[in-house]
Order: sequence, then C-alpha cells, then structure tokens
Amino acid sequence: MKKHLELFETGRPYPRPRINGCGKLISTIHQFSESLGVAIDAKDAYTRSHSVEVAEVSYALAVWLGLGAREAILVHIGGHLHDIGKIGVPACVLNKQGHLTPGEWEVMRRHPQIGEAILMPIHEIVKTGLPKMVLHHHEAFNGKGYPLGLSGYSIPMGARIIAVADSMSAMLGRRSYRPAKTFDEVLEELEKFSGSQFDPRVTAAALRHSSQIKEIFQRLAEEENAVHHNKISLIKRAGMGEC
Repeated sequence: MKKHLELFETGRPYPRPRINGCGKLISTIHQFSESLGVAIDAKDAYTRSHSVEVAEVSYALAVWLGLGAREAILVHIGGHLHDIGKIGVPACVLNKQGHLTPGEWEVMRRHPQIGEAILMPIHEIVKTGLPKMVLHHHEAFNGKGYPLGLSGYSIPMGARIIAVADSMSAMLGRRSYRPAKTFDEVLEELEKFSGSQFDPRVTAAALRHSSQIKEIFQRLAEEENAVHHNKISLIKRAGMGEC
C-alpha cells in the first residue's frame, strides 16, 4: 500500500487517485476518459454518474488488491471508459422503458466491442491495455459472459475489477423495470455470484472493504446532487425554461 501514498489523497478511509503524479501522458488520457465517460452518462438517462462511480470504486479495489500504482490508475481510467461503446447504441434501446427484446439485447451486447474499436486507433492508449479492459468487462469468471466467453484468469485483471464495480453501481441505480437495490442487497449478490460471474478475489476485497465502498457511493451521490442543485439554481436565475 505504501507505494500508492503519493498517488491518492490521504485523510480518507479509502484511496482516491491523484492523477498529476502519473506523468503527462496518463494525465491526458485520464482527462480524455473523464470527458467520454460524462458523454456516455449524459446519453443514458438511467446512469447519470455511473462512469465516475465505476472509476472510483475500481481504483480503490485495485489498490486493495495490491496492484502497482500505474496499474491501479489505468484501472481507474478503464472505469471511466468501460461503457464508451454505448455511443454506438441507439438511445431508444439505452433508455427503453421496460425489458429489452432479444434483438435489442443483442444490440446492447455489442457495446464492449464498439468501445474497443473506438480506442484502438489511439496507439498510446493501446499500449496501456485499456481497450482490452473495455472489451472484456462483461466477461464472467465461469466463461458464460460476453463478448468472447473468456473465463478465469484469461480475463484481464482490470476487466475483472471493473466488472465488480460496474455491477455494484448498476444494482444501486434505479431502472424502469426494477427499483434500486439496497447496499446490503448488492453485497448479497456479490457473495452469491462470487466464482461464477465475478472473480472471487475481487469480490472478497469488495466485501472486506464494503464500508469504505459504501462511503465512496455516498460521497459521489452527494456531489452529484449538489451539482444538479446548482444547475437548477442557475437556470432559475437566468429565467431559462420559462414559457
């Protein structure tokens, strides 16, 4: 853990990345990934700050699992980018009220491959392994995931970490066809699917540090609510939205 002390904010019960200590290239890639993550969250009505949640929880998990400083930062960036392929998914599918049809589900399942294709022309990003994290974040530990059906440790470590953070964020969010789960219910799901959907080492880390992860989600929700409140106040002061 000591090797990360220069790269995350201290004084908190969980690690937060400090990108400025990672060099100009990684810092630039991070800024790029944050912007794309915000764009994706804006397109999907149900995910609002999803990419930020996945990025922060993924980073914390990477640190707790003992990844090196650079590797943990790259997993954090992968969390921002994991759903970039949803740019290629029609809004009528992303924001559909109710369950997807089999055909719509096939369209949705293409987003990891679309995301990889978006990143592959950027050679410096390819060198980091980020396209493979994006491509494989929906693989399952037992080989029953997608798009390639990889299993176990053939799935990149970053993708296995992002899969857990992604699922936690998704379960805590409301969808048109189901209410949001409680945090305790999310932990029960992680334990239930450990070793089948999820890497058991990653789920063990998440369960062991569940109180810290809960604080991450709570802080991000408070920050998002504050930003939303400020936007509404600005609109009212400007007289926008009035007939």
